[in-house]
Amino acid sequence: MIIVLSIVLIIYVVLIAQLILGFGKVKTFEPTTTSPKNSFSIIVPFRNEEKNLRKLLRSISDLNYPKELFELIMVDDFSKDQSERVYINWRMENGKIETTLLENLRLSNSPKKDALSRAIPIIKKDWVITTDADCVVNENWLLILDQFIQQTKAEMVVGAVVYKTKNNWFHHFQQLDLLSLQGTTIGSFGIGKPFMCNGANFAYTKKFFNELGGFGGINEQASGDDVMLLQKAVLKKPEVIQYLKHEDSIVTTKPENDLFKLFMQRVRWASKATSYSSNYAKILAVGVLLMNVCLVVGCGFVICDCTSTALSVTKWNLLVVFLIKYLVDYILLSQANGYLQKGKFLLPLASSLVYPVFSSVVGVYSLFGSFTWKGRRFKK
Repeated sequence: MIIVLSIVLIIYVVLIAQLILGFGKVKTFEPTTTSPKNSFSIIVPFRNEEKNLRKLLRSISDLNYPKELFELIMVDDFSKDQSERVYINWRMENGKIETTLLENLRLSNSPKKDALSRAIPIIKKDWVITTDADCVVNENWLLILDQFIQQTKAEMVVGAVVYKTKNNWFHHFQQLDLLSLQGTTIGSFGIGKPFMCNGANFAYTKKFFNELGGFGGINEQASGDDVMLLQKAVLKKPEVIQYLKHEDSIVTTKPENDLFKLFMQRVRWASKATSYSSNYAKILAVGVLLMNVCLVVGCGFVICDCTSTALSVTKWNLLVVFLIKYLVDYILLSQANGYLQKGKFLLPLASSLVYPVFSSVVGVYSLFGSFTWKGRRFKK
């Protein structure tokens, strides 16, 4: 067991060290004073988001960008609450913003991909930019994106997402988990192996989307309108894919307030890993899962006081492994924290003790189990 722990730890440290180095290579974008040029179609699929839509729509109303250069496409995925009424009331108060409401058309196992596929053929602008109904966007969101595109000539741009948390441990745990994902995303771009993004802040040209064949070939997964499309793009034209690192481009979303919903959300995210086209992404996913599983199993052996030669592991062995893992994790989290939360105090010791158990259960369950999402059940 000690040998296995050591091998897995070495692999894990090498993988995370690469991401740490990669993170530093992605420089913060420095905008210029160029006039807005690019046009955007903001697409928001939604289902039963009555409580969240008002904040998103208000933030879109406040966008510091010429109204004629963007439109809003809302796609209702058969909501059963008053989401549509919230949108209609907003539309009546914001007549200067061009906007359209569509009803989703289910054609695949992925409601969100169906919603985007429903909207993209009718958009009037050059760029597609997706976000979620429970998000809030910065007033300079489109302005910074436009300037970034003008400087880089990108055709696909990935941005950051962060939680707006309350002062409780459960929310902070989710924030740390999301920070690790955002740190991984930025680090992978820095080493030239991008494979992860978040559909709450994801942009690409309609032309490039059509060149990729849309979501063709990746519709079997209930999720993955973001990650799967990105990996598809990397295989075809990696040079036009960029990460936008600027504080005004960060989108804010809500953490879960229920443990079961959090578990189902993370299972949905993790279920995409088996369909990754990126070999690097697969290796990283397996490495992280093995590291967490080994810590949990090793802890079990210590608690059960196993004395078998093959399985023996002491609490000191386990402590050393945990501390080394904690150190490399902390460095990556600190980098992400410095960008996403402006260096807000970070000491994730309690969360780091819980995370291996949570991550192991999510990872193993996602390989075999089904999950619920927006009141629907999806099978593996």
